[in-house]
Amino acid sequence: MFQDPTFWVAVGFLILAALAVIFGRKPVLAMLDARVDAVKASLDEAASLREEAQQLLAEYQRKQRDAVKETEGMVARAKEEAERIAEEGAKNLEETLKRREELAMEKIAQSEADAVREVRAMSVEIAVEATRVLIAQKLDGSHADALVNEAISDLSQELH
Repeated sequence: MFQDPTFWVAVGFLILAALAVIFGRKPVLAMLDARVDAVKASLDEAASLREEAQQLLAEYQRKQRDAVKETEGMVARAKEEAERIAEEGAKNLEETLKRREELAMEKIAQSEADAVREVRAMSVEIAVEATRVLIAQKLDGSHADALVNEAISDLSQELH
């Protein structure tokens, strides 16, 4: 048995394993502990980052909801303003049309009055001209003198 090389290889291996355990245990455990600590730190950092990301997400979602509400409010106010402007424009248009209609009616009335005046003036002119022509045709000189004298005496009586 002591002569067998396999035996000595096994003994050498056991001695090597014992030395590796005695001298290598602390460094290997320290390395594994460091690795475990690094993994824990990474996990803690990841959890912290995840929590921070969730807080940011919640904050941005809240900001988005607020922005949507504000936008809806702005749209509602803009619609109200547009309706008010449209109503005001319609009212102004109606008032303008009413004023123009009144002006047109006044112009029509004025034109009618002018036309009536012109017709009356023309009628008077025609009547005077017709009377002048008739008097000129029917009235002789002596009769005209008598009418003139009568008109003068009537005029003097009316003035005094």
